[in-house]
Amino acid sequence: MAAAPVVVASKIDTEGALLGNMILSMLDARGIAVRNRLQLGPTNILRAAILAGQIDIYPEYTGNGALFFHKETDPAWKSWAKGYKKAAALDHAKNRLVWLAPAPANNTWVIAVRKDLAERAHLKTMSDFSRYVAEGGYVYLAASAEFVESPSALPAFETTYGFRLSDRQLLTLSGGNTAATLRAAAEGMSGVNAAMAYGTDGAIAALGLVALEDDKGAQIVYAPAPVVRETTLTQYPQISAVLDPVFKSLTLGALQQLNAKIAVDGQDAGIVAAAYLKSRHFLP
Repeated sequence: MAAAPVVVASKIDTEGALLGNMILSMLDARGIAVRNRLQLGPTNILRAAILAGQIDIYPEYTGNGALFFHKETDPAWKSWAKGYKKAAALDHAKNRLVWLAPAPANNTWVIAVRKDLAERAHLKTMSDFSRYVAEGGYVYLAASAEFVESPSALPAFETTYGFRLSDRQLLTLSGGNTAATLRAAAEGMSGVNAAMAYGTDGAIAALGLVALEDDKGAQIVYAPAPVVRETTLTQYPQISAVLDPVFKSLTLGALQQLNAKIAVDGQDAGIVAAAYLKSRHFLP
């Protein structure tokens, strides 16, 4: 009797498509039967599906463990290593889900500024940004209402770094699409020179912006990692050996470049994923 195929899913966003295609391609190349459910939906849909056994593996983010287990105030989530270990331990104990090796990257909230501003004002970190604001530097930040209002987003930056942006320094855009905020900053729309973004957004560098380092750890770390049902891993124990090296190779810079090929250049996520895997000799 043939083994059941591994149902591979992903979130509906750019990075979800990229990482999901990598998982799908790697398993297929190693002779593991797969079923494609990529870009299935947002986080809550994927989470419900894997808990119900409707999908077997998908890329998730360590920081979402804070949400899944209602432990948002635990400082472990602000550490790449501790957050991964906590998510893995909690999910295995309660749900028999296994977190494989995470990428050394962080897809968390960041503030990105125009490159000309970064160079002129010597802005590399959020501590630098706080100094710039305190000195009366010009800031007009494009962001979503969620980023402005959520305690874990802009208010967390303000509390950690000791600055405060007034309503006059904020351009609040409807929706949460970072493509809109980044483009507003890149084009200087209405004087915008800073934008909310995610750490691995491909458009940051492509649009001539600089993501400021969260040097005091205001934000939860969101490192991407494959999450797989333990029963699936028992059936196909080689999965971890196949995927761990791939995810360990995905640095912040690598993800930004790959995401840019999809989001900025319009390339197909499957083609981008395959080209990367071949370039790193994960695929022949």
